[in-house]
Parts: sequence; structure tokens; C-alpha cells
Amino acid sequence: MAVNLTNYRQVLANITPYHARLVAVSKIKPVEDIQALYDAGQRIFGENYVQELADKAGRLPQDIEWHFIGHLQRNKVKYIAPFVSMIHSVDSVNLLQEINKQAARHNRVIHCLLQVFIATEETKFGLSEAEVYEVLEQAGALPNVRIAGLMGMASNTDDEERIRKEFRGLRALHNEVRARYFSGAESFRELSTGMSGDYKIALEEGSTLVRIGSLLFGARNYV
Repeated sequence: MAVNLTNYRQVLANITPYHARLVAVSKIKPVEDIQALYDAGQRIFGENYVQELADKAGRLPQDIEWHFIGHLQRNKVKYIAPFVSMIHSVDSVNLLQEINKQAARHNRVIHCLLQVFIATEETKFGLSEAEVYEVLEQAGALPNVRIAGLMGMASNTDDEERIRKEFRGLRALHNEVRARYFSGAESFRELSTGMSGDYKIALEEGSTLVRIGSLLFGARNYV
């Protein structure tokens, strides 16, 4: 079994004081490993690829809360709309509209996070601050999606101060958006930041959802 239950328990111990939740990132990992972590008590799993997620969802326990955390193409939303609990990676109005359309077909409301570009690498996806507000101005007309918060990925760097600054900036934007659009609403609460290498900094900067894979499942082999 490739699952590191010692690390799993340590991560849970680290996030508990912050009242954050763990998204176990299980991409490229077999259903046997996911089942093992499920048997240890984990219920939220994150996947990056639509076809892989749809296949796993049909083979694993039905009470798993599936989060889609990768870049999502509009033409693939229909494959996960029947069951996905949350989509972390909404980076355009068009994508949000398609999620709303597909959710309506299944009489569901899908929780979504707006992915904000906070890193220095140009390869990462995400909205600018101005684009966040443009999306929010139109989101109110979409009854089958619920904007639950923001998501961001820090720069791939060993500079912890830069990482902290990026997470802190996203938290400030989150607070501003909540005050302007969701004042008094419990639904807008999530801040999805932090992965295996930087989740402790993310927790200190307000993360409510940490996306952790390699600490739990080991390194990934993409071959």
C-alpha cells in the first residue's frame, strides 16, 4: 500500500487547530490507494483529470466528496456535473455558465471556487483581480452554481516570504469580495490554498482547504 497513514494523521493534526479541511489529491493514483485512505477516515478527494475522475467515482464509495481541482475545459463539464461536489478551478465566466447549465440538467447546485492568478509563473491559470469582479457581477444570474470562495496556487519557489505574500494577498481579496458581495452569507467561506510543500504557510494565512497529494500518496509516476 502506497498510502502514508503516518503523514495523513500528521496533516490532520496540523490543520485541526485552523478548522481547515483536507482535500486528498489522488490524481494518477489507483482506486486501491484511495480506498485505503477512505478506510482511514478521509472523505474529500481531489482530481485533476475529468475522465479519470469519472472512472474513479463509479468504482469507489458513493459518499466520497469529489473536488475537481485541475484546469477544466467547458466541453468536459458534463461528465462530472452529475456528482462533483466542488470545482476549485473556475477561471472564466464562460466556464461558470457551462457549469450552471450542466448542473441545471441534473437539478443540482455545484459549489465553485474562482481561481485567482497569484504566482509569478505564466504557466499557471487564473483570474486577475479585475476579472474576479467581472465574474462575480454575472454569477448572481446563475442559480445552479454557488460561489463558495477563492483558490490560488503560489509560485514554485523556496522563497517562503514570497509564498506567504501571495497567500496573504489572496486572503485580502477574499475578505474584500466577501464584504462586497457576500456580507452575512455563510456560503462564501472557502480559501483553497496550500499543497504538500507550503500548506503550513497557507494555514497561517487563512486557508480553509489544503490540497495535499504527495505527502499522502508518495511521488507520482506519470509514465
